[in-house]
Amino acid sequence: MPLTFGQVFAPGDLPRGAPLSGKLADGSVLPLQVDVKATHADGSVRHAVISALLPKLAKGKQAGIALVKASAKGAEDTGKPDFDTGATVTVTLDGERYIASSDRLLKEQKPQFWLEGPVATEVQVAAPLRNARGEEHPHLAARFAIRAYPGAKRARVDIVVENNWAYEPSPRNFTYDVEIEVGGESVYRKKELTHLHHARWRTLAWTGAAPAVHLRHDSDYLIDSRALPNYDRTLLVPDGALARLAAKWEGPRSEPMGVGVASPAMPNTGGRNDIGLLPGWAAMYLLSMDARAKEVTLGTADRAGSWSAHYRDKRTGLPISLVDYPYMTLLGSPGDTRNPKTGKQEAFPRCPRDVCKTPYKADSAHQPGFAYLPYLVTGDYYYLEELQFWAMWNVFSTNPGYRKNIEGLLATHQVRGQAWSLRTLGEAAYITPDKHPLKQDFNAILKSNLAWYNATYSNNPSANGLGVIDNRQAVIYKSKTAVAPWQDDFFTQAVGHLVDLGFKDAQPLLKWKAKFPIARMVGEGACWVDAASYTITVRDSPVAPTYDSMAQAWKRTVGPELAALSCGGAEHAAATKRKPGDMGGYASTAMGFPSNLQPALAYAADVGGAAGKKAWERFMSRSVKPD
Repeated sequence: MPLTFGQVFAPGDLPRGAPLSGKLADGSVLPLQVDVKATHADGSVRHAVISALLPKLAKGKQAGIALVKASAKGAEDTGKPDFDTGATVTVTLDGERYIASSDRLLKEQKPQFWLEGPVATEVQVAAPLRNARGEEHPHLAARFAIRAYPGAKRARVDIVVENNWAYEPSPRNFTYDVEIEVGGESVYRKKELTHLHHARWRTLAWTGAAPAVHLRHDSDYLIDSRALPNYDRTLLVPDGALARLAAKWEGPRSEPMGVGVASPAMPNTGGRNDIGLLPGWAAMYLLSMDARAKEVTLGTADRAGSWSAHYRDKRTGLPISLVDYPYMTLLGSPGDTRNPKTGKQEAFPRCPRDVCKTPYKADSAHQPGFAYLPYLVTGDYYYLEELQFWAMWNVFSTNPGYRKNIEGLLATHQVRGQAWSLRTLGEAAYITPDKHPLKQDFNAILKSNLAWYNATYSNNPSANGLGVIDNRQAVIYKSKTAVAPWQDDFFTQAVGHLVDLGFKDAQPLLKWKAKFPIARMVGEGACWVDAASYTITVRDSPVAPTYDSMAQAWKRTVGPELAALSCGGAEHAAATKRKPGDMGGYASTAMGFPSNLQPALAYAADVGGAAGKKAWERFMSRSVKPD
């Protein structure tokens, strides 16, 4: 039975060139094919795609595989891979048929290799759809990734249909009939599918039976590698919650041009499952490794292609890069997009509203982390590109002048938008394969952003003493005198995540940011039960300097009468209409303000010394917590 999966490794765990084998429960050794994709600074493996041929398992039977560094016999050569799958995409648009054939493209092109070895070889080809006269459709294209397992005499076919060339004139939605065939059999068919502009959709098929196997990664190791946030592994995800999640995965939302379980309008206000370092459905999968949660997590990452946030460079065939087009943007006047070096405008062709209507709205402030975890655990190239598309969209969606064009500064986003954009950018820089052309681009943009934040805050003697982001995008509440601490907490946890991923330039920023959540919990003159309030006043007027002490901020926020009461005492509880030790802000829910504070405070406690430890202990002693 063929099996391929992605695996992340902690620094030093798998040295460069070290052999890797699978050890089964009975002590037998399973040969593995290891395609190394990314490495750590010390040269050890960071991420690899691993393939194997499993022994037959009885239905419902489980088998453990331990990855061990062992000089075992390598995977045997099982023959020449067969890529002739007969995969075709046929689109009928305005009465005319357009076709793409994987077999034909393999004869016409030199394919790109994603996996290559004795167990599995995956090749990739792509081209615009063509009509009977051989004319290419200007917008619609197909991409095929064919993964052949000669030892299993079958292949997986990954088909992606795209409408996302960045600079093709007259972009628009297209409504067409589509059929996908593999091996002469129809595997997907849809009448009147509306393919949104700058979007894409995906389907998977097999020649022969698809392997009926569910792989459960070691959640502890994934988290201990620091590639993923340190979620509380003592939590058990209830079966009822998993069943309710699975029940949402049905109907149009699970089909091409649906958006899975994500909110279709990202800018909508209010707490929801989408928001966090990982979206709620992905966190449920990480902690449970349940097959239902995996289907929803991978499926929603598939459907992340439905948003009009996908801009592919026809010249390179890759997601478009700010390094190549430093003045591209979705905002600003045409003059803002003129590249002085080339004299050309880099604005994207206009997409008229009447032909570009979409039921979905993307933004950075509420954007789920769609594809990072799916790519980590599968190694599928589709998820890698989803991560790259979103990371670059967050950067180029702002005005070129405000973001300092090629530097791609994120500081003009809302604070929460800065947080999730940094998260996605950092993950793309961390996990993009070493040899991928965009690796250095993501690293350069991330480096520019961290340099800006460090110069503005952590390395700036004139920066505020609270450790709070206080630029014009932050101090927007109460007549521009207050910030939203929960948005600032999103930013702190994103910076902490970057530190975990090994970006050293994020360390001074985290140390500076740690001051704000810690001071709200244990700072002199502050009251910890109000640490997760909706807003905190940080200055006297829109032109006044930011306070340097939490005592000033807290007193101005709650008023002198409440500030005079004993923090957390009976009088304070009565005045705030809460139980003693109740932090308020929907404290009993996983999406409440204290829950937003928790990961920020956890990262702050790591670098905050004795005060950080005290703040964490006090937070964990609160009386009202999510169930």
